[in-house]
Amino acid sequence: MSKLTLKICCITLFGAALLGLQSCSEDAMPGDGEALTAAELHTVLSVDEVSGVTDSALADLYATTTGKMGSAFKMNECYTAEYTDTGFVATFNNCVLNGTDNVDGTVTVTYEMGTETASFTATYVDFYVGTVKLNGTRTFVANTNGNQNSISFTVTSDMTVEMEDGSLISEAGTRSFSFTFGADLASTTYSISGNWTVMADGNTYAVETLEALAGNAACGYVTSGSMVVSKNGLAVTVDFGNGDCDDKATLIYPNGATEEITL
Repeated sequence: MSKLTLKICCITLFGAALLGLQSCSEDAMPGDGEALTAAELHTVLSVDEVSGVTDSALADLYATTTGKMGSAFKMNECYTAEYTDTGFVATFNNCVLNGTDNVDGTVTVTYEMGTETASFTATYVDFYVGTVKLNGTRTFVANTNGNQNSISFTVTSDMTVEMEDGSLISEAGTRSFSFTFGADLASTTYSISGNWTVMADGNTYAVETLEALAGNAACGYVTSGSMVVSKNGLAVTVDFGNGDCDDKATLIYPNGATEEITL
């Protein structure tokens, strides 16, 4: 189970690389309501981090229970867990498990281990991480081909996130992740591709990656790749560059207008 835990934990690299957007508008921009704002792009890119805030908590739970799946019941000061042959039900008692956010509620986890893949599904019902309430499922399918220098997996989400102010964000779709480990941070690379849909503030954003979003562990930003974000039918291309480690991305609108985004 340790390999699957490692694969889950690696997702956090993307969250750090995709947050903190600001915009610098150029001439010939579309009118109000016809543009993709920096705040909206931030929502599209960071929603997976919001809906996946419990991933590290579950990874910690796996780490503490590896080799103990023969027990039908386990309890510590943070959680109680009941196990079956195919998973467990863990109930958290408003405790700090991942070092940052309190977790409170029950999550049901099922998994399958095959010769080449391992799957893991977590189902949340009114589950809290801090003041954020989660409902829905996240499924991981990990490649277990034994290559120690690289890992790859997919995450399929069907989640609703309720923020402290009552606003709702929903996410559905699949992302594919890959990591290749090098001798140092600069040669440790990652990529992400996929298709997903986000609904927030009455708007629907459909995302399709054109070229895999990529970067390396030494750079705090996505350095290359592109995707199309369709906001209520308005298709905007987001270009992250040609591989240089910089904090820029470019929005390209159907009319040819461009807008520079500062990461």
